[in-house]
This record gives sequence, C-alpha cells and structure tokens, in this order.
Amino acid sequence: MQELFQQAPDRRHSDSWKWQKYAGRDILPMWVADMDFAAPPAVQAALAERVAHGVYGYPDVLPGVAGAVSDWLAREYGWHIEADWLVWLPGLVCGLNVACRAVGEPGDAVLTATPVYPPFMSAPQLSGRELQTALLQEGADGWRWDWAAMEAALTPRTRLLMLCHPHNPVGRVWSAEELAEVADFARRHELTVCSDEIHCQLILDAERRHQPFASLSDDAAQRSITLMAPSKTYNVPGLGCAFAIIPNPTLRARFSRAMRGIVPGVNVFGLVAAEAAYRDSPDWLQGLLTVLRANRERVESVLGALPGVRVTHSQGTYLAWIDVRAKGWADPVAQFEAGGVGLSDGRDFGLSGFVRLNFGCPPAQLEEALARMAAVCQQD
Repeated sequence: MQELFQQAPDRRHSDSWKWQKYAGRDILPMWVADMDFAAPPAVQAALAERVAHGVYGYPDVLPGVAGAVSDWLAREYGWHIEADWLVWLPGLVCGLNVACRAVGEPGDAVLTATPVYPPFMSAPQLSGRELQTALLQEGADGWRWDWAAMEAALTPRTRLLMLCHPHNPVGRVWSAEELAEVADFARRHELTVCSDEIHCQLILDAERRHQPFASLSDDAAQRSITLMAPSKTYNVPGLGCAFAIIPNPTLRARFSRAMRGIVPGVNVFGLVAAEAAYRDSPDWLQGLLTVLRANRERVESVLGALPGVRVTHSQGTYLAWIDVRAKGWADPVAQFEAGGVGLSDGRDFGLSGFVRLNFGCPPAQLEEALARMAAVCQQD
C-alpha cells in the first residue's frame, strides 16, 4: 500500500487549479488543500464502473451511500445518526454559506476564532450577517481558545458560532474538554454551532482522537450543524460531494429552505466516490496517515531548525502553519515564490506574517520544497 504514496500522477498539464496557478514557472505548488496522491483504488474502481453504465442522469441519494456514512460515524466515533439528519451538499464551503443564511436573520452576527479557513470570514458577509472574530491564543503548547476575547466579541445579535474542528490552519485537534467549553459557551449564549469537521479523519497524533461536536450531549446535538465530506481525506474535491448532519428538525428545515433554488444537487460521481471511500478504503487511509505523519516530521524538523522560522505542531490535517514574522518580510508568499515554492498567505486566514504549507504529497516532492524553502530562509 505504501508504494501508492511514493509518487504522484503528473498534474502539471492537467486541469488542476493547484498546479495551473504556476503553469510555466518553476514553482512547486504547496498551497491549496488538495493532495497530490491519487484517490483510493476502491474509489477509482467504483467510478469506472459507474462511467461504464453510460447514463448520467439526475442522481438520487440511494441508501448505500447514506448507510456508508452512518456506519462510518458509528464505527469510528460511536455517533449513531438517523438517516433523515443528513442533508447532501455539492461542497462544504456551500454548507458554511447556507448555515449563515439558515441561522438568525439578516443583520444578525456570526462569531468565529481566527486565524481560520478564509470562507469562515467571507460566508457571514455574503449572507448579510456581521462577522465577529476573536484571535486564538498562541502558547508554548500550541493554539488555544481565548474565552475572554470570545466573550468580548459577542453582541446581542450574535446567533451563530462557526467552529473549525480539526482546525485549519493551526492543526489543533480539539480535546473533549475544549469542546465541552465550546458547548458551554454556546449554551450560555444561545448560539447555534456550525462545526466544519472535513479534516476529521486526518488525525496525526496517536494520542488524539476526533470527537464530533454534536456527539458531546443532546444539547450540543440540538444546536449543531455538522459539515463533513470525503474530499480532503480521499482527495476527491473535484467530484463535489459533502453533507450536513442536523439532528434538530427545525434547524434542519431552515437549512433546507435556505438551499432552495440556489444549491444544486450532488454530483452523481461524488456520491459513488463517497460510498466507496467510507466503506471500502480503510487500508488506503492507514497508508495515507503513515506517510502524512512522516511528512509532518520532516516539515517540523527541517523548517523548525531555520533561523526566524517557527512551525506549529500539526496534530491533524496535512497543513503546516509557519510563522515567519521574525524574518521581517513584507510579503512572505512572494519571498518563497521567488525561491520556487508556492504557499498560502496567512493574511487570507486573518493573520499576517504566516504561511501555510500543504504536505499532502510524495516525500520526494516535499524534500525538494523544503530544500528550496531552506535556501530562501538562509539567504536573508
């Protein structure tokens, strides 16, 4: 299985958004959260069989894919859901935007903690809501909630808390105790919680375990919208398949109403891929996690040894959050691009002076990127 992760298909002349960004330039794209590994063999086989059918009409969500999701949640997290809690979506970002429209009214407010995945900050404003933010605290043992800042950011019109769990970009896998604090905060302030759990299968620290926010308690479940997708774990984002899990029937109805006339149905191939991913790809996933853990160690050991560079330990995801503020660069992304590596800009996540690196790639590609980054840092 490990040989599947030692080399990647050549994407340089494909339709890859990730690679097309730097087409014709000697820049390794290590930015957007799109791995360079091929999808699991079981997913490829299921898609080939569906393509061979030859008719690609409007799809229905058959019991097989819903059952695969339900079985996976019960098996991995002990979370037993009802079939009607599932609302299918063409993408997780779409779900973030629908959640903002479904909770409260225009002019109400949405709270989130930064730095964070950019759509967390754009979705409220696109939905006619006010964005409220509080900065996470950075300590010696990683990033933490700043509850005083969260309390200060609240207003009487705050209705929704957007939670990134595991967290992109800081790589935190929130503990049960931390999630209980989030749940208590939401209960005291009567907030709905939209929990983006798209990276939930990508836990890298052996002692960490993902717990769905909604599985904490009945109160947490009844005030929750959980967003998940196979796209990040199994590298199928182009197939357009995600889902919301909403136990509260009133909230689920509001969410569904907010979708009407705007949100298209799920791609037929996305549904096929999701079923094969969740049901038939456990060995592939274990192989992926093995290589991601080794890649993370290389990122932290190589970059962490460079002067003026600090790397946040990634407990989960395949994303490294790198602090280069001490370098004093006006534009860190441009600095690394000049050295042949394309990264994500921390400003897009709400915190300048940082860059984000995607280490979801074969080890040889990562080594080349790290060597180039080291050369950039040592020139200064």
